[in-house]
Amino acid sequence: MTYNAPLKDMLFVVNELANLSEINQLPGCEDATPDTVEAVLEENAKFCGEVVAPLNQSGDKEPSYWHDGQVTTSKGFKEAFRGFADAGWQGVQHPAEFGGQGLPKLVATPCIEMLNSANIAFALVGLLTDGAIEALLTAGSAEQKTRFIEPLINGKWTGTMNLTEPQAGSDLAAVRTRAVPQGDGTYKIFGTKIFITYGEHDMAENIIHLVLARTPDAPPGVKGISLFIVPKFMVGDDGSLGERNDVHCVSIEHKLGIKASPTAVLQFGDHGGAIGTLVGEENRGLEYMFIMMNAARFGVGMQGIGLAERAYQQAVAFAKERVQSRAVEGSAGPVAIIHHPDVRRMLMSMRAQTEAARALAYVGAGLSDLAHSHPDEATRKANLAVYEYLVPVIKGWSTEMSENVARDGVQVHGGMGFIEETGAAQHYRDAKILTIYEGTTAIQANDLVGRKTVRDGGAVAKAILAQVRATEAQLAEVRDADFTAIRSQLVAGSAALEAVVDYVVTNTKADPRAVFAGSVLYLKLAGIVLGGWQMARAAIVARQKLDAGAGDAAFYRAKIATARFFADHMLAQADGLRHAIVDGAAGVLALDVEQF
Repeated sequence: MTYNAPLKDMLFVVNELANLSEINQLPGCEDATPDTVEAVLEENAKFCGEVVAPLNQSGDKEPSYWHDGQVTTSKGFKEAFRGFADAGWQGVQHPAEFGGQGLPKLVATPCIEMLNSANIAFALVGLLTDGAIEALLTAGSAEQKTRFIEPLINGKWTGTMNLTEPQAGSDLAAVRTRAVPQGDGTYKIFGTKIFITYGEHDMAENIIHLVLARTPDAPPGVKGISLFIVPKFMVGDDGSLGERNDVHCVSIEHKLGIKASPTAVLQFGDHGGAIGTLVGEENRGLEYMFIMMNAARFGVGMQGIGLAERAYQQAVAFAKERVQSRAVEGSAGPVAIIHHPDVRRMLMSMRAQTEAARALAYVGAGLSDLAHSHPDEATRKANLAVYEYLVPVIKGWSTEMSENVARDGVQVHGGMGFIEETGAAQHYRDAKILTIYEGTTAIQANDLVGRKTVRDGGAVAKAILAQVRATEAQLAEVRDADFTAIRSQLVAGSAALEAVVDYVVTNTKADPRAVFAGSVLYLKLAGIVLGGWQMARAAIVARQKLDAGAGDAAFYRAKIATARFFADHMLAQADGLRHAIVDGAAGVLALDVEQF
């Protein structure tokens, strides 16, 4: 199954919904003209489709493997990564002063989506490297930035994030890895880290591990965690590689999906201590790591969107080719299954959810650019608050969506979907991890409740809802059955979301168990309503284009039809979710532990 990037939809969202024309007016973003962006995306689509996508199924069948502490990646990965790095794709959104292209996050985001559609296991090495670069740009010293960032951007080295330990999964307060100061500015690191994506591989000269650890006098809990750079090979003052550091891969995991991506168990300090250097200040490691985690969480959301797009494309191709049964309205003989209403329903569901999640994520990327580059501090702060509210939604909702879309992709294939050779099953297996790593959906939802809603009394959520209501007013101006239906469901959805925000703000302190019993449903509701908002905005633009006689009328009519489907089938769930969140905790918590 080939992959063809949906460039038309990507460019529509970038230009019409995420407002490229505003982003490219920001200081440092002037090079992101529409023509340049289109050229960048076209070139990225070519690389992903021709070089990376063909390795997806073969990498699943012949995964990376470990032998004597060394990891050999799947056939073709090393060469593809060299091409990826040499073409500058790792550096699209990173500063030109370190060898990056210096383009906005809004431009990098479709590139990230395409890479994940092409091959999610391959894309992971870049995702973690992006996070390491972001952390060093924010918290690294001038010397650390000079020494480490450029080789990470040009692909000579890659980066990892080392949080999880056997006894400390999501509970980072339980981290035990030790960092012992040596008196010369370095530390010796001792401990075990698990689930380290691309913790060992053969695709780059060096691997830069960012490691959470505790110094001897650190306070207990998360307040005593520091962040350290621990390279696989020591790095000299001139950037040259020295002796092997005392960090070793003792095994890699055997997984349900993303099999070509080596997930390593790393042992630090078994031979005297791994040499590390402190990033920033002691005991502020979790704060710095959250920079990396936020970047990774957004990136995982894009993984979900990319995978959903690939599953949708494959399902459509199969449905057009597979001839099975007569049409329900009667026909002379069997028809392609795309003519059957329930197959249409599944394909429309896959398409609508993917487009809604894409739009919301790209809009989020644009907000991030405004938060980083706008000359006005108040504007930066306001956009950052909205972006940070959206991150758990983009991560949590998009990944849950991708699992549902991949499942429907298997269903469209019928029995052939259960057969590995078609590739549909791989998408389903690969999708499962997305709802788990970089924080499960519940962890994203807890963040949405605590840090993103309760902390400011729901102010940011209400500000977003005010924008939704402005779109509702625009919908009312269009005298059309589709727009009436879209508006009706969006109005009901925004009312449901506002009621839930009020419930969360009012009850989290008084009855936290009740609120958190519905936290994942709150996240899902936010995704559906805000995704539906973006679909409504897309429909309004499409209508304006049609009224102006713009070309490609079929594309714009499809935009309106897909927005109508999303409203009728997704937004229509909003009030049921509201009820489950506000009134459903009693059922969740009714049984005693012994009754399970």
